[in-house]
Amino acid sequence: MTFHGYFRSSASWRCRIAFGLKGISPDFVPVHLRRGEQKAKGYRALNPQALVPALEVDGTVLTQSLAIIEWLDETHPTPPLLPRDPLGRAHARAFAQVIACDIHPLQNLRVLRYLKARFGQDQDGLDAWCRHWIEPGLAACEALLAGGPEAAFAFGDAPGLAEICLVPQMASADGFGLDLAPFPRLRALRGRCEALPAFADAHPSKQPDAEAD
Repeated sequence: MTFHGYFRSSASWRCRIAFGLKGISPDFVPVHLRRGEQKAKGYRALNPQALVPALEVDGTVLTQSLAIIEWLDETHPTPPLLPRDPLGRAHARAFAQVIACDIHPLQNLRVLRYLKARFGQDQDGLDAWCRHWIEPGLAACEALLAGGPEAAFAFGDAPGLAEICLVPQMASADGFGLDLAPFPRLRALRGRCEALPAFADAHPSKQPDAEAD
């Protein structure tokens, strides 16, 4: 099993957390997004989108972080990353997709580069763009937690897909200067997760390709 990722990539970070929760240590190949290594012919042969992550396994290649994580959960079922009941799984997936499908794409590196190149946005403008889209998404996640039963984590007594998506997104929110005070449930959930080895070890600063800011 070979994992292609980038230390700063939120999508790669999600997969690293999932690997950690499952106790799996794939071989790692860094793909430096800021240097454009994802656009090289060799990498495009693995992932035609020229994005990370990509996972080589059993003679095939899996792409898209949520697909990789759900494949991992189906093939390595302990501990589970989704609730056992169908409704619980649907709620957990919905929470995760608010982040992975609605928030994260709008703060993706290629989107920010386009805003800078095509519309002349400086860093303050890019940060404001990201805050504009992150804030309502996190507000929705906060509300989704408010409507659920009391539990140690978002959808049960152990972290899963929801937390895997939440923790990297909260870090991105920090990076773009978003005030997280309005999201007490999310902040508490993040704190519980970051105390766990699987989350702590997946942090970008601890990756072999990490660079100083």
